[in-house]
Amino acid sequence: MKILIAEDDLYTREGLIDILEGEGLHVVAAENGTRAIELFRLEQPDCICLDIMMPEINGYDVCKAIRKEDQQVPVIFLSAKSEEIDKVLGLELGADDYISKPFGVREVIARIQAVTRRSKYFKGKYSDKNEIMEFKISDLMVLPSELKALRGDLEIELSPRDIRILKLFSENQGKVLDRDNIYDAGWGVSHMPNSRTLDQHISQLRKRIEKDPGKPEIIRTVHNAGYRYI
Repeated sequence: MKILIAEDDLYTREGLIDILEGEGLHVVAAENGTRAIELFRLEQPDCICLDIMMPEINGYDVCKAIRKEDQQVPVIFLSAKSEEIDKVLGLELGADDYISKPFGVREVIARIQAVTRRSKYFKGKYSDKNEIMEFKISDLMVLPSELKALRGDLEIELSPRDIRILKLFSENQGKVLDRDNIYDAGWGVSHMPNSRTLDQHISQLRKRIEKDPGKPEIIRTVHNAGYRYI
């Protein structure tokens, strides 16, 4: 999934890039409104996060320009003043949600997941046969186009990286997967995470998908070798 970040503050922009890329998302970033519109047309992102107060063209006008060309791509406003964004939503400029600054890591991820799950645009775009289709792993039904898994009536939010890792395990049931196999699926062959990145990610994933994370039944550790699904 590709995210366009339009934010003029370098520190905030780079922080968002790190957060989102850490979740396995592809990020393109603009430092002003003019560049945001250019990247929207060039990159065709799946979700757009817009700062309101930007140089050249402000976030309001960027949103208006985008909505003239695309009525469905999800747009989230980034605002230091939540009362201003309420007025924007009331005027129906086309934003799907907003995040008030300062914001936390999990909030950003959760808001993006929420708007893309609700978006007909996102579901339609990712129904292509070349994308990951629905699959089962243990008692979970994984829905990649909605960034979630279902266990009965329970909904579990997942990141694109979580889904790629779970897909790898589902296709290799009973096999021990070493760290390189999982790195390649989750992070890409060009990425070299530090030695604890994988273990930490698996630990966090277990907290969401395992009935008892202390006694995992889906992703099991094989000491000195890697991990295995059942």
